[in-house]
Order: sequence, then structure tokens, then C-alpha cells
Amino acid sequence: MTSDATACDTPPDDLAGFEKDLEALEQLVERMEQGELPLETALQEFERGIALTRRCQQALQQAEQKVRQLTGEDAETDFDTPAQPGPDGED
Repeated sequence: MTSDATACDTPPDDLAGFEKDLEALEQLVERMEQGELPLETALQEFERGIALTRRCQQALQQAEQKVRQLTGEDAETDFDTPAQPGPDGED
């Protein structure tokens, strides 16, 4: 097995970090939605949530850039908006 094949079989560290950050953010939101945190704790958790959100957004931007590099697309592609169907109803 080549090192290239091994690299494709295992997720990169930043992907694992993204998954961990996203899970932590989801748990944080659940705790805050319960509304039982003291104000000071809620503010600290909010600040932590902002940091996690920014890290997740950065990881997604890096992933989008990687997709552009792999597909050879230099133009900005909006990955958040679904493609509009063509005139015959297909993409």
C-alpha cells in the first residue's frame, strides 16, 4: 500500500478536529437552551461557542478550497445554495 492510499483511507486531523468542535458546539447549545446556567457561566459558554463556530467555519472554508483545487474550479462556487434546475428541469 502506498502512502497516498493510506492518506485517503484515514481522515485528516483537521477533519477530526472539525467533528469534535461541531459536537462540542451542539452540546454547548443544548446546555444553553435549558436556560439553567448562571449568567456568568452562560456568557463564558457563549464566548466558547463563538470560538467553536469560527473554527468550524474556517474548517469548512478550507474544505471548500480543497474541493475547488481538486475539481480545478477557480471561480467562487456557492456551496450553500442548491443548484437551480436547467430549462428541462434537470441540473
